[in-house]
Amino acid sequence: MSELKPFRPTPDHRRLFYNADEAFAYVKEIYDTNAGYLRENFNEFTRGKVTEGRITANYPYIAITTVHAEKVDSRLSFGFVQGAGTFRISLTRPDIFEEYYKTQFALLLRNHKQPLEVGVAQERMPVHFAFAEGMHLEEGLTPEIVQQIRNHFDMPNLADMDDSIVNGTFGTFSDGARPLALFTAPRVDYSLHRLRHYTGTNPAHFQKFVIFTNYQFYMDEFVRMAQSILSKTDNPEELAYRKHYLSLMEPGGRITHNANLAIKGPEIAPHEIQSGARMPQMPAYHLVREGNNGVTVVNIGIGPSNAKNISDHIAVLRPHAWMMLGHCAGLHDTQRLGDYVLAHAYVRDDNVLNRDLPQWVPVPALAEMQKAMEQAVAAITGKTGGYDVKSVMRTGTVVTVDNRNWEITGHHKLMERFSKSRAIALDMESATIAANGFRFRVPYGTLLCVSDKPLHGEIKLPGMANKFYKDQVDQHLKIGMLAMELLREQGVENLHSRKLRSFCESAFQ
Repeated sequence: MSELKPFRPTPDHRRLFYNADEAFAYVKEIYDTNAGYLRENFNEFTRGKVTEGRITANYPYIAITTVHAEKVDSRLSFGFVQGAGTFRISLTRPDIFEEYYKTQFALLLRNHKQPLEVGVAQERMPVHFAFAEGMHLEEGLTPEIVQQIRNHFDMPNLADMDDSIVNGTFGTFSDGARPLALFTAPRVDYSLHRLRHYTGTNPAHFQKFVIFTNYQFYMDEFVRMAQSILSKTDNPEELAYRKHYLSLMEPGGRITHNANLAIKGPEIAPHEIQSGARMPQMPAYHLVREGNNGVTVVNIGIGPSNAKNISDHIAVLRPHAWMMLGHCAGLHDTQRLGDYVLAHAYVRDDNVLNRDLPQWVPVPALAEMQKAMEQAVAAITGKTGGYDVKSVMRTGTVVTVDNRNWEITGHHKLMERFSKSRAIALDMESATIAANGFRFRVPYGTLLCVSDKPLHGEIKLPGMANKFYKDQVDQHLKIGMLAMELLREQGVENLHSRKLRSFCESAFQ
């Protein structure tokens, strides 16, 4: 067999930049060179070429060193480091994060007037992460060759992928530098690959405004709504609204372009199209706008474990907001089927985040999210707002549980618990989505729809449930879509609340 000679594909040439675009260009150069080197050598390896040494490559990093604490515009919750010292983070996938990286770089330069340092990070790039989503390294390889991969290439290492920075338990890197962002490059890459697996879509197609739901009815209605938005129209008012959306991206590589635009939305690479593919576990649909400022809807399925799983991964994409639209059990007899519940507090009986975010940590309601959802309810239901909206919506505490059969756990204990917490609704996902939004510094909100009232004898029955879903899904989804548009119009600066940031926070949003 021929022998491959391992080498360091990009020398550790650290460079200083006072320009965000130039810093990003060097980050991209390092990443593309090193990832390409791994891909090339792995392809040679699959053809029988081996080496006695290891084939390794590293991620790029960005760093800034400050000599004293700067006085910055504290109205913005991100874009500056805390105090003096060196702050650093490894970076990945410049093709996905170009706009995000450039924005964060520019804020650091503006706020600190110090150069950005770019170089080759200590973290090695696992060979799996050097390949684009959807490519299977083991495909067509014998078990013997698969077993040899770890002998020649770096594999994903869970020690490099934890959430210690996010959770506030991370100290400093080995050289004393502090983290500049919430996620290291390996942690980001891990989630990008899991997103493709769970949602059946390319992570690059995710939009900045995310709606979570747990019913396929909502997904079907979203597709219908999106296709209507993208259809041809000669109405000037309709065109003014529709022209902002570029395309609809669906699992399996299906795409619908805006018939009103000569310029099309993002395309699907031929290898990404999966003819006759099975529906993924948590299908995601993306109504695309310029700059990924459209809406993504994900069917997360049932339960807090699913809710934590998908939000753990979407968080690395740094969305501007996420919202839970689902059904709930109404706990007050005065509630009616079809009424809305706007959560302003949560009882966290989901038990999946207790280690990462203890239950004693409050998860506050965010004013920006609450106002947008209430305004959307008023607009879509035809209410005038204020007191009038209370006829179709209640604001209060939502209980999230991990037991689907909570109804039969003991009536007296349930009544006592709900009374003490002032709870008005119960579900299995909302508190998890909100708590993970708090943990990951992603603005969050919950708007539920009452589908049954078990405490008052109104349980879900097949005929009643089908009629309820048919009547309410369209209106509920319209409310969620309008709320996202209202949030977008506020601007990112207003949306990313300082309530989500700690006193010792990383600089990146």
